[in-house]
Amino acid sequence: MTAAVSTPAAAPAGRSRNLAGTGTLLRFALRRDRVMIPVWVAVNALMVLSMPNTLKGLYATPAERADLVRQMATNASLRAMVGPVFGDSLGALTAWRVGVYAGALAAVMSLLVVVRHTRDEEESGRQELVSSGMVGRRAPLTAALLAAAVANAALALLITAGLAGQGAAGALAFGLGVAGVGMVFATMAAIVAQLTESARLARGLTSAVLGAAFVLRAAGDSGTDDGSSVLTWLSPLGWLEDLRAFAAERWWVLLLFAAATALQAGIAYELAGRRDLGMSFLPTRPGPARGRLATAGALAWRLQRGSVLGWSIGFFVAGVVYGGMADGAAQLVGDNAKAREIFQRMGGQSGLTDAFLAAMAGMLGLVAALYVVASVLRLNGEETSGRAEPVLAGAVGRLRWAAGHLLIAFGGSALIMLLAGLGIAVGHGKQVGPVLGACLVQVAGVWVIGGITVLLHGVLPRGAVAAWGVAGAILLIGWIGPALNVPQLVLDLSPFGHLPKLPGGRMEWGPVATLLALAALLVTGGLAGLRHRDMGG
Repeated sequence: MTAAVSTPAAAPAGRSRNLAGTGTLLRFALRRDRVMIPVWVAVNALMVLSMPNTLKGLYATPAERADLVRQMATNASLRAMVGPVFGDSLGALTAWRVGVYAGALAAVMSLLVVVRHTRDEEESGRQELVSSGMVGRRAPLTAALLAAAVANAALALLITAGLAGQGAAGALAFGLGVAGVGMVFATMAAIVAQLTESARLARGLTSAVLGAAFVLRAAGDSGTDDGSSVLTWLSPLGWLEDLRAFAAERWWVLLLFAAATALQAGIAYELAGRRDLGMSFLPTRPGPARGRLATAGALAWRLQRGSVLGWSIGFFVAGVVYGGMADGAAQLVGDNAKAREIFQRMGGQSGLTDAFLAAMAGMLGLVAALYVVASVLRLNGEETSGRAEPVLAGAVGRLRWAAGHLLIAFGGSALIMLLAGLGIAVGHGKQVGPVLGACLVQVAGVWVIGGITVLLHGVLPRGAVAAWGVAGAILLIGWIGPALNVPQLVLDLSPFGHLPKLPGGRMEWGPVATLLALAALLVTGGLAGLRHRDMGG
């Protein structure tokens, strides 16, 4: 009788012990991310909420919007880029124009939050100290997923409230759909964090899954104009489209997000209970530091070569897609003066096709700034995790150690922009030289962002993560600024705003040289700070 009564009581106690300390860890995670999460949420929400007024200015009448829907039905290249459109209301056009990108940004935010509070903590050794206290086995994973849920809930709330004027039901569906994409990739990152031994690899593999989801959706949408392709349904980004916000909402699609999130969370919890702290199911291969790993530069290349390869492939493919869209974009804009004006603000006062190519080269430059920030901050990760200390204990100076990573960061950014130019040339089929020049000129702006990151790491290492905020603000200015017709003074805050608009514009070496000199000055200041400060201080 005693055993029969005590056994049921023991199970809840065991489950409770597994989650002990979750609330404290959640509060700590939200405190650590008190800057990163609000910035990501604000940028994504602002992108979405600014779109109805932009579209209203571009397509003021129902007839113009209906004509846009008809043109999109026959433009496979643009459907591959932004998806099909299911209605001609401002709300439906907003969901069409920014839905894929809002979902992708929510996914990136979520995977960064989850990996940061799981595998990053284990890799740095901090989780071992935390787990020595009254902390349950699954509490860190639970806190990480809850932090991602808080971020996605805030994003959904802002989107729903901001778009309610376009239709309450559609706004709610769109907000929940974007948050659903975020949670699918949050739980995906939780699984990958159990499988891999490196936070860098966890972020890279989850990002690769996101890239595959985008490609599947693009391939499916290019073949059909109603989102009915099997390939579209294989992608969470495709689910967001097929939710059809503001166009006879399919509420049952939200069950796909819920089911995928629950299933993946269950797998992550099961894996977390079957491994030791700091271990993984896919351990990294050990190897001696000889031959090609005998120098600090070779070690830096070994650590970052996967990232360089992934970004290179992504930029080449993106270039091919953008190049193939150039003529279709010109046909879609047609005689719409306001749409032409936005392209010209982004790409210069040249022919519409050249202005579109210049705008796309500028957009790729903005995205390349994210690469250079991530690559430079690898220095910060090596330092804070303690891995840099054994390297510097040998016959390797700080500047030599840093130089290996910076060469990959700055050289890699030039490489991916070169490959983007080649991709655009392949997709467009002409103007090889001008298109390559248009992409390579963006490197000067990218290097300024890299220089700011080096300076922050060298002088204020604990605030180096603020480089993401700088890159995000510049991305926001370049992406949304022209559409909102913001003052030129604001556009000039971005280094990319001073670059010549190629192809079609006149090459001006003065601004390029000035930006390169500024980048060199910033890097010099950062290295000087690194040389004279305490490591880890």
